[in-house]
Amino acid sequence: MLVAAIQHDIEWEAPQRNFERLRPQIELAVAQGASLVVLSEMWSTGFSMNSSDIAETPDGPTATFMHETATATGAWITGSFPEHTEGYDLPTNRMLLAGPDGEDHRYSKIHPFTYAKEDQHYAAGRGTVTVEIEGVKVTPLICYDLRFTDLFWDNAATTDCFIVPANWPKTRRLHWMTLLRARAIENQAYVVGVNRVGSAGRLDYSGDSRIIDPLGEMLEAIPEVETTICTGVSAPVVAQVRKDFPFMQDR
Repeated sequence: MLVAAIQHDIEWEAPQRNFERLRPQIELAVAQGASLVVLSEMWSTGFSMNSSDIAETPDGPTATFMHETATATGAWITGSFPEHTEGYDLPTNRMLLAGPDGEDHRYSKIHPFTYAKEDQHYAAGRGTVTVEIEGVKVTPLICYDLRFTDLFWDNAATTDCFIVPANWPKTRRLHWMTLLRARAIENQAYVVGVNRVGSAGRLDYSGDSRIIDPLGEMLEAIPEVETTICTGVSAPVVAQVRKDFPFMQDR
């Protein structure tokens, strides 16, 4: 399965403008063969704490755009946005995996970033989701989740590919790049990390999006510009790596 990671800037709290900016980039990625297109965390609004005003209903503009684009292109589209999620007192940082045939799978970020007071504006999610796409088992996690090893370990046995959209600031870019590679190596799975570029308030973002294989080899990596990378991920490769190096059985 070909996965595309779109490293992009974000228009602040302006979903419609972000739809217009991202639509041609998504269409180009699909034209290059991508079956799964990954956007960044909070891709339609930016990492805003103004959750009471910007959060959408589950069938709001962002989800509608993603579903319509998935249907039109024939590919899966994923990324996170602020959502009023049933059963939560606050909005959640919600990731949607929208499929070309109307498939709808959602994951709420389990670890709000308390350092930036995200926990005061977004509720913590309560469970993970794994979706099979063209034979590849995909588990989405979001940004700060990357720091929590146990979350990956708990899902590794049933995951071929972790996808991690982020708004990870440039000041801690070494952490981002190191943790992505560590999660691939220790879980013997592909990791697709998709970070934004540009600036928002006092924060700058360097992107550093990358796709890493189950042995920790860098398949694709992006410099600090808006662009897209696309590469194949394979469930049989994951299975072979785990057979050749059966480390997980010793946990």
